[in-house]
Amino acid sequence: MPIIRVDGPKVPDVEKKRVFVKEVTDAASALFGMPAQNIVVLLKETQPENVGVGGELILDRRKREQP
Repeated sequence: MPIIRVDGPKVPDVEKKRVFVKEVTDAASALFGMPAQNIVVLLKETQPENVGVGGELILDRRKREQP
């Protein structure tokens, strides 16, 4: 049973999440040659203050890049 985990920013639109999960599931089902019922997709929404890139929090990077 494949488990696909996607870490990313918060997506408030539930319909977009539904479409994304369906498309990822369909792609994985085709790749692995197994029914969609066997594919698990986990979405983990992470706040910008909890993610660092290049030694800097995304929160701080966004503040710095704003005019």
